Amino acid sequence: MTELLDLQGKVVVVTGGTMGAGKGIALRFLEMGAHVMICARNQPMAPIMTGGREALFIPANVRKLEDLDRIVEVVIKRHGRLDVLINNAGGSPPADAATASPRFSAAIIDLNLIAPLNFAQKANAVMQTQDDGGCIINIGSVSGLRPSPETAAYGAAKAGLLNLTTSLAVEWAPKVRVNAVAAGMILTEKADLHFGDGEVREAVEKTAPMGRMALPQDVADVCLFLASPLASYVTGANILLHGGGEWPAFLRASRGE
Repeated sequence: MTELLDLQGKVVVVTGGTMGAGKGIALRFLEMGAHVMICARNQPMAPIMTGGREALFIPANVRKLEDLDRIVEVVIKRHGRLDVLINNAGGSPPADAATASPRFSAAIIDLNLIAPLNFAQKANAVMQTQDDGGCIINIGSVSGLRPSPETAAYGAAKAGLLNLTTSLAVEWAPKVRVNAVAAGMILTEKADLHFGDGEVREAVEKTAPMGRMALPQDVADVCLFLASPLASYVTGANILLHGGGEWPAFLRASRGE
């Protein structure tokens, strides 16, 4: 069974791979023998490496088509193929939907929906020419499945990303598999900015039935499964990684919590 998770020699690109969940994904794929390339606008504080193996950093803004072309060019020049694309880059600061500017909303949708589509198209063009095809994994969010107050444009974009995933899975099969991971709360370097610290964060974590936030490794392990032969018949799927979601507010209120 272990050999089915061995990605020795596979060529993997992770967007937003310098920190948080993206960094965790890059490290896990390095551990499993893959050639990993990460891209982001800013260079990582330290090399992303494990076991003497290092991810190649490619500076890029995924919202720029010319940067996506350059990433693919570097990948093909170095390895001659592309096996796995993980569209992880994304996010949004909080904003009041009533006053958010059109420019702000467009930028959020561009980053979280249009950029993954553009990169998926470029990856698909390469993968369709390979005998064994390839796979694309879109990192989504539970914000695309429920109301997303203060991040309305982000939630809408992530909802679109899930629909995009299923559509591409149908269009690009059987050569290219396309799946999504809808993540909930993740304990990253910036978790304190979103969820507070100390007792506040502990209270937030208790809202998840599993009693904790996801770790970057949790996201990485789901991606590893989706990229492996174990998932050879899995496409168009959306795997919920949210620790069970949360207790309904009306139940907590009825208990006086």
